[in-house]
Amino acid sequence: MRLLIMGPPGVGKGTQAVGVAAHYGVPAISTGDIFRANVKEKTELGKEVSRIMAEGGYVPDEVTNAIVADRLTHADAARGWLLDGYPRTAGQVAALDGELEKTAHGIDAVISLVADTEILVDRLLKRAELEGRADDNAETVRKRMVIYTEATDPLLATYRDRGLLVEVDGIGAIDEVAARITSALDAKLG
Repeated sequence: MRLLIMGPPGVGKGTQAVGVAAHYGVPAISTGDIFRANVKEKTELGKEVSRIMAEGGYVPDEVTNAIVADRLTHADAARGWLLDGYPRTAGQVAALDGELEKTAHGIDAVISLVADTEILVDRLLKRAELEGRADDNAETVRKRMVIYTEATDPLLATYRDRGLLVEVDGIGAIDEVAARITSALDAKLG
């Protein structure tokens, strides 16, 4: 099973990724976790990521693509995987397509967790308050939602056109959302 999971900030992608991956017996692969592991292990890619982040920049697609391509070669990913946080750009979609062509595998489905923006804004503001994140105010949270939508809509359209998109209501108890995801995937994949 080769899956992608996408969704706006605050919808619970990371939590759902871990549970869904475990359900299907594949690793949940988060690009954020990959970056942190490479930085910690001081790999060549990790050194590059550290330098870019220290300068306040965004990690370019070619670095992100290389890190993901490397991670997909690990033994635990041989039977499949669930990618969380990747791809985020059209260039990353193309790079992932290229990697999959090398292995003669394709993506089985793309999970898109959907939710009302106002519910997510409220959720993120409550989390910010609990965690003492003064920089997460209503204006910055709404801006993150707009940026997410602008960046992700073209990717979702690509996967919808390919017949891979599975949209799931992302609001509810963790177990309820997980059950919706696995039910939708099972129905799609037979």
